[in-house]
Amino acid sequence: MSARPTSSDSVLGNLRRSIAVQAARLIAEEGIDDFAFAKRKAARQLGVPERDLPTNAEVEEELATWRRLYRDEDDDERLTQMRAAALGVMRQFASFRPYVTGAVVDGLGDAFSELELEIYADSAKDVEIFLLGLALDYEHSEVRRTGHDAPEAILVFDWGEVPVKLTIYSHLAERSPHRSHAGTVQERMRLEAFEAMLGNTADAPE
Repeated sequence: MSARPTSSDSVLGNLRRSIAVQAARLIAEEGIDDFAFAKRKAARQLGVPERDLPTNAEVEEELATWRRLYRDEDDDERLTQMRAAALGVMRQFASFRPYVTGAVVDGLGDAFSELELEIYADSAKDVEIFLLGLALDYEHSEVRRTGHDAPEAILVFDWGEVPVKLTIYSHLAERSPHRSHAGTVQERMRLEAFEAMLGNTADAPE
């Protein structure tokens, strides 16, 4: 028989949610992309110890709620712009079997959202050579994840006015699920599926 929750459990749960809400606000309003940093900063702002912090999944849930509540016309226009860019980049990188994921798929992007793409190559160097051939300036971004499902490299560049985060995996990793900050499997789409989804939405790029 499970023990009944105590008043201290309730207080701790409320505190965790408060930190999760504040961390989500920081991510949405300040563009912080490090969930651990956002949680610690949220705890400091609330004047509580940096322990018993919420999980990334709790923060991601509050972030999705925040973005649904505070969406405006600018966010909708930005999403349409990002989806148009996604089509262009995926067609350009077709030989690398691109998948689109993140905000342009779930529709919850904001002013700080990046266009997130996954591609598969024999080596990251092949992709860099391809980018140089397109005369696209790019930079390396830190790969924070380790383990068998870690990407070989992350490159960032601008496609017009849209920032692109290009995550490069080996061909062997294509069948493996890739996870979000929360540890959940991210939805991802090949070009054909993405085009079909956009064909059924009101904000499909013209």
